Amino acid sequence: MMPIRESQIHLFHKVDREVFCCLLLKLSLEPSQCLLIMSLWLWLENVGYPNVVPQLVGLSSPLLNAVAKEAQACLKCLEEDNPRIPKGGGLPLTSTLIEKDISLQLFHLKRFTAIAGIKSVLNNVSVRIFSDILHNVLSINNNGAVRSGFGPGPGTNGSLSIPGFPHPVFGNVTVPPLSHDLPVELWWYDDLDDNVSWSSRPSDDVRDEDKTMFLTFSRGFPVTEEEVLHLFTTNFGDSSVRVINMGEPDAANEQPLFATMVLDSVATVDEILMGKRIAKFKINGKHIWARKYENRV
Repeated sequence: MMPIRESQIHLFHKVDREVFCCLLLKLSLEPSQCLLIMSLWLWLENVGYPNVVPQLVGLSSPLLNAVAKEAQACLKCLEEDNPRIPKGGGLPLTSTLIEKDISLQLFHLKRFTAIAGIKSVLNNVSVRIFSDILHNVLSINNNGAVRSGFGPGPGTNGSLSIPGFPHPVFGNVTVPPLSHDLPVELWWYDDLDDNVSWSSRPSDDVRDEDKTMFLTFSRGFPVTEEEVLHLFTTNFGDSSVRVINMGEPDAANEQPLFATMVLDSVATVDEILMGKRIAKFKINGKHIWARKYENRV
């Protein structure tokens, strides 16, 4: 693949950059919120809701602000185990603009798929296509005022820290330094002609940790690895389980009381949980509880 230039990327993403600037400069939203909102909209475009961002161009500031608030409601929904979902789905303006039904319930049911996809877009796309805007808006001029232009500013040659990150759900971001239009390799493009596609769909680059379930068993009812494998492959597909790691046997009962299970995709995590924090299963009269693995280190 031939390297492409930053200016080509900016030209292709002209509409996305225009909407991002409106959020940042006209609506005065925090840069971290602008990045997350745009990443959410770009992710939606990639998973079956085309032309989300183009529909926002030319909207009045009050109307754009109202749609942005719906996007923020989606992000908040992803942060909560039991979100409050208004009657009607909570996203009337977004549904009208994209001419497709979409609701907060969808985000709740596909919570971990959405988190992984938005995080992927955030780190692989958004920080690149908006980097120069972020550098200039967040850089400080010699008088201590925030710059509002888009030319190179002092102190913008290094990577940029964005207030609001690390985010409790989406983690940290690293905004690259200004490139001065040097050629760069970008993984998400096949080309920059009329047909631009993702060589790797968002959430394909997630870690095993993001696809891992934590399983617990009842004391006195020993569960085997074979039973775990049979239960989940029978219900969610032969290739749904990649690895099962049974915990060390409990000294008193000589049985594992927990296990971790790496799945084939984040989507399977959502299929198992179906919007719940903990899913309960039963095999051979023995209960198995499954929840999303959380690395607390």
